[in-house]
Amino acid sequence: MRKRPGNSSAKSTSQPPNRDGDGDAPSASGDGGGVPIDAMLGARRSGFVWLVLFGLLMYSSWAVYEYQYESLPPPLTAAQAGKRGFSEVEAMKHVRALTQLGPHPVASDALDRALQYVMAVAEAIKKSAHWEVAVEVDLFHSKSGANSLASGLFVGKTLVYSDLNHVVLRILPKYSSEVEDAILVSSHIDTVFSAEGAGDCSSCVAVMLELARGISQWAHGFKNAVIFLFNTGEEEGLSGAHSFITQHPWNTTIRMAIDLEAMGIGGKSSIFQAGPHPWAIEKFASAAKYPSANIIAQDLFASGFIKSATDFQVYKEVAGLSGLDFAYTDNNAVYHTKNDKLELLKSGSLQHLGDNMLAFLIQAASSSDIQTNKANTEDGNTIHESAVFFDILGTYMVVYKQRFASMMQNSVLMQSLLIWSTSLLMGGYPALVSLGLSCLSAVLMWSLSIGFSLLVAFILPQIASSPVPYVANPWLVIGLFAAPALLGALTGQHIGYLILRAYLSNVHSKTKQQPSAVQAVRVKLESERWLFKAGFIQWLVILAAGNYFSVGSSYLALFWLVLPAFSYQVFHDIFLNYFLYHVIPDGLLEATLTPARLPRPLKLATLLMGLAIPVLISAGTFIRLAGTVIGMVVRFDRSPGSTPEWLASAIVSAYIAVVTCLTLLYMLSYVHLSGAKKSIILVTSLVFGISLVLVLSGVTPPFTENTARAVNVVHVVDTMARQGGKQDPISFVSLSSVTPGKLTKEAEEISEGFVCGRDKVVDFVTFSVKYGCVTYDEAEHGWSNSDVPALHVDSDNKVGEERFTQVSFAAKASTRWSLAVNMEEIEDFILKGNSEEELVPSGSKSSTDGWHILQFAGGKDSPRDFKLTLIWAKKSKQSTENANKSAEEQQPLLKLRTDVQRVTPIAKRVLSKLPPWCSQFGKSTSPYNLAFLTSLPVNF
Repeated sequence: MRKRPGNSSAKSTSQPPNRDGDGDAPSASGDGGGVPIDAMLGARRSGFVWLVLFGLLMYSSWAVYEYQYESLPPPLTAAQAGKRGFSEVEAMKHVRALTQLGPHPVASDALDRALQYVMAVAEAIKKSAHWEVAVEVDLFHSKSGANSLASGLFVGKTLVYSDLNHVVLRILPKYSSEVEDAILVSSHIDTVFSAEGAGDCSSCVAVMLELARGISQWAHGFKNAVIFLFNTGEEEGLSGAHSFITQHPWNTTIRMAIDLEAMGIGGKSSIFQAGPHPWAIEKFASAAKYPSANIIAQDLFASGFIKSATDFQVYKEVAGLSGLDFAYTDNNAVYHTKNDKLELLKSGSLQHLGDNMLAFLIQAASSSDIQTNKANTEDGNTIHESAVFFDILGTYMVVYKQRFASMMQNSVLMQSLLIWSTSLLMGGYPALVSLGLSCLSAVLMWSLSIGFSLLVAFILPQIASSPVPYVANPWLVIGLFAAPALLGALTGQHIGYLILRAYLSNVHSKTKQQPSAVQAVRVKLESERWLFKAGFIQWLVILAAGNYFSVGSSYLALFWLVLPAFSYQVFHDIFLNYFLYHVIPDGLLEATLTPARLPRPLKLATLLMGLAIPVLISAGTFIRLAGTVIGMVVRFDRSPGSTPEWLASAIVSAYIAVVTCLTLLYMLSYVHLSGAKKSIILVTSLVFGISLVLVLSGVTPPFTENTARAVNVVHVVDTMARQGGKQDPISFVSLSSVTPGKLTKEAEEISEGFVCGRDKVVDFVTFSVKYGCVTYDEAEHGWSNSDVPALHVDSDNKVGEERFTQVSFAAKASTRWSLAVNMEEIEDFILKGNSEEELVPSGSKSSTDGWHILQFAGGKDSPRDFKLTLIWAKKSKQSTENANKSAEEQQPLLKLRTDVQRVTPIAKRVLSKLPPWCSQFGKSTSPYNLAFLTSLPVNF
């Protein structure tokens, strides 16, 4: 074996030549691996080194995020882009024209003008197209229809629509008879009533119009047509996509669907859903100039964590199509509020999406191998054929099949288990106990990190003006949650370190092979290495779980497991063994668990090499997801007052603590032999204190004019309410918020006699206000009894054991209503419109919390009179209980809300006094500013 120079003279010391377990004689210094005693005794590192390392990690993470998600291409003018390129400057003209119309929901005059504008641009594209390209423009008017989706937000609902108009462009070669298949590119023109929709989705419509202009100069060489669908009704339950894919004659030619959406405003439009067939994502990866996509977003969306839905669900679930779903997600907090406006749309956002889509469509439309129109979901191969995808710094995209991912992950798992099993056998009982204690340190780290962070989330509502005081200034979460999470992680791991060190001290004290001073240092070094190895165990467990459930996001675990382990094993043992004249054999096994060789200090280079690639791959994604989670807090409480005030912050804090534990476990193991612990505690406590002071002092307000709190102002006319024994409809204005927190300050600003509390419950059929503010002042104006809908029982008959009830109602001035059917009493129902047109046939009906909800939204000429045939359940669950109850106490059989797009005098006054940090919030379940409520009791 090769010796370090001077090794023989070292053996002539008075220390006996004891041997360690691998056969090497320890040096006189007592190391056994050739490291002098003075080096071992000097193993306590400078705290400055650790702080530099931590600072480098933070800076690198932020730099990765900025480069990956904030660097946008420069906007091109029409001259710079040319006839066949994409120009953001031209696309922005379309955004400006559409946003100047103001909010344009279904059935509004503004939407009619938006349709006319898109139609005029489409006709201009047709005229300017290449002479060998055919451009067909169709203003499609859909018939009535009903959409019942099996998953996501719309479980337990039937979405009914009528009188919707869409603009459809089809671009294909003029002189080719072989083009039979088509690629659909879709987005929606309509907005919610509360937003002008610069992001959602005028930006998408503008990109599509400019893409259509560019494609019209390329399509003479295409083998597939490209259809651009500008639909309406998306905001009312994906109705536009459903009406097109089920009614339009071109729907049978579509082989792939691309949906453009916005859940924020601007930034990079990223793919957050792909598949199930991998063809589209593979083509995109090979063609896109600035790829931005990550399967982590798809997994979160599929899990239901992100409470939203897009037209892509209809294309995939109803039509069985594969494809891609894009979305803008920057500034997520402005979604569906007044701040979805042109001024906040980042320069370069449209150019980024446009360049990517143009390159992708040219390649996909020119391909002859486009997949069949039906996704492979019946033969059990869908999961294995789906794709794992992610981009690297927005410049390169990685795509591979789930089948390959499973093979690769299984290989890593098997090799890891083999190495660890062998090492445990070589290390014996002490190694097994040490492994358990190192895992205990990881558990303590996770527990205290999440616990410290959650504690702050619990306390915030008690001391701050808002339970979510960081919405307008997201960087505050670094101090409010990340700082205590880091303190908790360090505390938990240090407790585990002390326990592990005590155990190893006891084990080594029995050998008495080395001086006590050397032995103490050896124990510290070995404890440090065990803590580092606990990181491998953490990511190994995550990889195993992800692999078992075929979670595509498991690719992250591969990077955080394999690369640090490789760096640790190869650099720390083989590299150092070679250059320090040590013995190479047993290096890899010694790097895992075998305690025979005396440990060397964990090297800074090991951390730098091991963490570089994982940080590069994941830092930007972790930060971006944090921004998304914070933005979603604005619309967190879907039924105002139904969740604890601390819950939203608890979710944000837990996410930050989890990311802290996942990414810092390796690095924290480096702290315990350094003098940085006090510095870490001091700095993190200072950061936390400063953040808390900023929040409590009001220097950083929770909301601003550009990042507003989401509220609903609704003039309610309740025909079933009772106040003081009156039988007339009760009229009041309801103020509520889907953003956590009380409305005391807002009610004081408005000063219209609002009284707030949890006793001001309003049942809006699609959701309930459990906490809100109500005023009855001057609420009797702006509506009349002729606007009030009524549920009328036309007949109630029994045929044998079956009972049928015919109910009719008139929506009056409303083209948008919601009706809840009590499915604990009703087995099935049929809904008909004007002229006995069947809108919802009989059949199996799903329910949520015992109710099936019908949501109707249509154009100006949609039906207003409806008939509902109720088929009662043979064994009613509540009728017996309700028999002895008064009408006010009964659980209703039907609940109806009709929305009218009218602002009454009192509502107008309230809206004018609404604080600038508040904005109305719109969604398919939200009422307009005037809503009528009525119901039908079970025992009518």
